[in-house]
Amino acid sequence: MGNENKRLLLGNAAVARGLYEAGVTFISSYPGTPSTEITEEAAKFDEIYCEWAPNEKVAMEAAFGASLAGRRSFCGQKHVGLNVAADPLYTMSYTGVNAGMVIGVADDAGMHSSQNEQDSRHHAIAAKVPMLEPSDSEEALCFAKLAFEISESFDTPVLLKMCTRVAHSQSVVTLGERTVPVKDYVKDIAKYVMMPGNAKKRHPFVEERTRKLIAYAEEGPLNRVEMGGTHLGIITASTSYQYVKEVFGDSVSVLKLGMTNPLPEKLIRDFASQVDKLLVVEELDPIIENHVKAMGIPVHGKDVLPMIDEFSQNLIAEKIGASGLLPAEEIPVVHKGRELSEAIPVRPPVMCAGCPHRGLFYTLKKNRCTVLGDIGCYTLGAVAPLSSIEMTLCMGASIGAVHGFNKATEGESENHTVAVIGDSTFMHSGMTGLANVAYNQSNSTVIILDNSITGMTGHQQNPTTGYNIKGDPAGKIDLEALCRAMGFNRVRVVDPYNLQECDQVLKEELAAAEPSVIISRRPCALLKYVKHNPPLRVKTDKCIGCKSCMRIGCPAVSMKPGPDGKMKATIDNTLCVGCGVCAQLCPVDAFVSSAAPEEV
Repeated sequence: MGNENKRLLLGNAAVARGLYEAGVTFISSYPGTPSTEITEEAAKFDEIYCEWAPNEKVAMEAAFGASLAGRRSFCGQKHVGLNVAADPLYTMSYTGVNAGMVIGVADDAGMHSSQNEQDSRHHAIAAKVPMLEPSDSEEALCFAKLAFEISESFDTPVLLKMCTRVAHSQSVVTLGERTVPVKDYVKDIAKYVMMPGNAKKRHPFVEERTRKLIAYAEEGPLNRVEMGGTHLGIITASTSYQYVKEVFGDSVSVLKLGMTNPLPEKLIRDFASQVDKLLVVEELDPIIENHVKAMGIPVHGKDVLPMIDEFSQNLIAEKIGASGLLPAEEIPVVHKGRELSEAIPVRPPVMCAGCPHRGLFYTLKKNRCTVLGDIGCYTLGAVAPLSSIEMTLCMGASIGAVHGFNKATEGESENHTVAVIGDSTFMHSGMTGLANVAYNQSNSTVIILDNSITGMTGHQQNPTTGYNIKGDPAGKIDLEALCRAMGFNRVRVVDPYNLQECDQVLKEELAAAEPSVIISRRPCALLKYVKHNPPLRVKTDKCIGCKSCMRIGCPAVSMKPGPDGKMKATIDNTLCVGCGVCAQLCPVDAFVSSAAPEEV
């Protein structure tokens, strides 16, 4: 193939291309950084039906249904999303598949956008399904295609594990043609109906399949040996392979694993026998290392490298250089890079200017509420100066937690404790928690922060927005009607830009003698179709420098010296959307619209 078939693609875009070439016709996913772009890129292919599901469990079940019907399918999520989808995953290992089914999962070592740093390889091991790990975009495309062949050859779902660095880095890929294999659906109760009698018969199939997959790992194309210097042999995978090669080149020997479950044994023994010392370089948990140790082979790993955070070239060079595993003349030089002439100022995460959640969180802080939070951009309500959220666990946990909190305190906390949850997160896993509040009757107040989009992952649609993944009209869930149908008599809607309204409604619902729902509704300020008011400006002659406006933590508002040399509030009109929340806090009415005429 010529250069016309070469493209520079993000890892996630390369996976999407691989799904296209493999003949996938159905994709159901839930957005989660760093996996989101796989489905967004796949949606650009008209030949593939793509959807955002309410949560990962639903997405995986939908993809399984498509596989059962004889069409190749995919579902994608981030690492914590795989926890939600674990229920169908573990049983799908028993049923196997009809047409090929691949499950994309993206880990987030370093927790750039996640609440934990879990290692998804544990799910592959526990579910007894194969896992492939590409180390660049070219492998992301090729492995995605190969995963479907493995899925159909071994009658198994296949996990394709990405990580932040592979998902969001670019490298050259070679494009191929699309082929669309189709299988007929055949009724098979013994295979697909997992009641105990049938499931018991399927477990031996899973164990035999694992033995066959181990044999495939020994001879297949996914694992390879790159012999170099023999003082040190390194077993590695994924982005760690890239770091190892950049630091050491051919000065060490490398066993590069593309299939990390199940792991080969003969290949590892043969490799170990050819080097003086053996080291495993893997991010997070010592899964490969423990496998090698269980084989009785001396190996270094987490005694040299950390078990937390993501790796880098410098970290690997420094740690291995200090370990004594290499002769002094072969210790790599740590490249510090260019030093900056000035220190970069700290830039803490903050809600955007005009974020509709800001006014609501200010109201919660003002009323000294105990706020149990959830997963979304509104989690930044925990950051100073709002400092309003006191707990964040996982998707949907806020509602279940506020119920338990209020029940455990026997009502003592009901008049000052609330749960906050976003509209997309509520659809994901908040409804069952709300049903628990209604059914078991804790006098709890739940606030749904409806910004009309899935904000944190980059503006994906959800079942409350009325649009599908392509932006076409779709079914829309009425949150007020849904909450009332679940047994709530008190359902209120407030505009979070109106601080007085928020304060009044919050006080009334906390004082009510029954459970209630408050819907804080205003679209995300960053949505392209949202029209903003003109930015505000400050009348410096009226501003008294009291900093009341700073209590909301808006990045558009700051304090600078005024004409009289005293500190005055100032507005960055490139950020301000004219929401007016800061103006409502000013005791001297120093904020006015920039569209208002200047006083002479």
